[in-house]
Amino acid sequence: MLENIDLTQKINKPDYRARINDLEIQLGDLQRKAKAIGIPIIILFEGWDAAGKGTLINKLTLALEPRGFTVHPINPPNTEEQYRPFLWRFWIRTPEKGRMAIFDRSWYGRVLVERVDRVLKKKDWQNAYHEIKSFERQLVADGAIIIKFFLHISKKEQAKRFKKIQKVPATRWKVTKEDWRHHKQYEKYLEAVEEMLAKTDSDFAPWKIIESHDRRFATVKIFQLILEAIQKKVNEVEIIKKTPRERTKKPVYFDPLGSSVLSKVDLSLKLGRKEYEKALSLCQKRLREIEHEIYMQRIPVILLYAGWDAAGKGGNIKRLVNSLDPRGYEVIPISAPNDIEKAHHYLWRFWIKIPKAGHIAIFDRSWYGRVMVERIEGFCSEAEWRRAYQEINEMEEQLTNFGTILIKFWLHIDKDEQLRRFKEREKIPYKKWKITEEDWRNREKWDAYETAVDEMLQRTSTLYAPWTIVESNCKWYARIKTLSTVINTIEHRLNHEK
Repeated sequence: MLENIDLTQKINKPDYRARINDLEIQLGDLQRKAKAIGIPIIILFEGWDAAGKGTLINKLTLALEPRGFTVHPINPPNTEEQYRPFLWRFWIRTPEKGRMAIFDRSWYGRVLVERVDRVLKKKDWQNAYHEIKSFERQLVADGAIIIKFFLHISKKEQAKRFKKIQKVPATRWKVTKEDWRHHKQYEKYLEAVEEMLAKTDSDFAPWKIIESHDRRFATVKIFQLILEAIQKKVNEVEIIKKTPRERTKKPVYFDPLGSSVLSKVDLSLKLGRKEYEKALSLCQKRLREIEHEIYMQRIPVILLYAGWDAAGKGGNIKRLVNSLDPRGYEVIPISAPNDIEKAHHYLWRFWIKIPKAGHIAIFDRSWYGRVMVERIEGFCSEAEWRRAYQEINEMEEQLTNFGTILIKFWLHIDKDEQLRRFKEREKIPYKKWKITEEDWRNREKWDAYETAVDEMLQRTSTLYAPWTIVESNCKWYARIKTLSTVINTIEHRLNHEK
């Protein structure tokens, strides 16, 4: 691809001055329009060392409203970032609706520097192609624009610029021994760049190659491409806003085989008090030991609880953490998204809570709200919740590729048991706070939720992140099953690591 790029293209100074002022005015105007209609904009700059990324980013930002963008210079991951999946540090930097994020280098370091310098195993940087495309597709599907620039210069031009920079005392520090080492590796990097461009160029996030021997030409081309991309998106959004947004009014049924996962669950399973108390004591003791072991081996663990209202999620979690060191885990209760969370991709609020290696995150409800309550209540469109199955599977695959132990529980009770527990909560003073009008409204939609849950279980139970259905009519049985599942799953991993 790069061998066909004409690096001799130039713009003379008078033409540049005549064009750039108008481009800057247009860009400022479009930035305000994008903010007004809530378009998140992501612009990333990749390219050769000394290709002019810093200079061009500076020129770009001078044309923008400074309160509307953030520049993210990306360096090698620090310790905190190394303890999480590689895309975590980019997810947390994705802009909210109406803002712009400018990346000076980006997630593509995974398949460039970390690949060529052999920081990673081959399978890790090869997996990154799929993860990167999923990441970009999810953001664009949610309304973001991603504009990707690769600034191209020849090996000869790079050496010339290095020498020029080193001649000036004030800038000499900018060229390091590592820069010259990478210069000697130009051909190896060229091979990696060509593969990166080929594998990650897409209709939703295409690469733009910038001929960067002439800074004026590069500047004008970048401005024009950004203007073109934003204007196109503004036009699309304005058309969409004139059309009423489609909402899901009724659950869409999924029953290709005439089968129901939940209908096969044996809710008669139970434990007696003595058997329960003995098993609980043993489980809690072992969980305390396991917490220390996963910390020492730096294994991240995510436990996800979903289930019917009054199925016992809170009591279950309480018994799980009873003997754990609170410095090693966090319970994350998930409720309706707040305004800040709504301004981002719906998965953003979960990515920012991903635990670092060696710690445990316990989600009381989770990202599966997208395909349950948000689906049933019409808080998202049908296209959005249908798309979410793939997005969730991809997210969980990325977590497990990193080494995360991900355990997902669906706590299942029948309709009669739920009614009994609701009435019990209303009678007992210290339990009254647990029952709300919303719980009763949700109960009226039991059949719709059951359909959604069945589809969720079928579409998102994978080899790397299977669902465990917990028979929960008997709370004692349910607690021991979840604690035993956590212990057995983690022990299996610990034994495998040995």
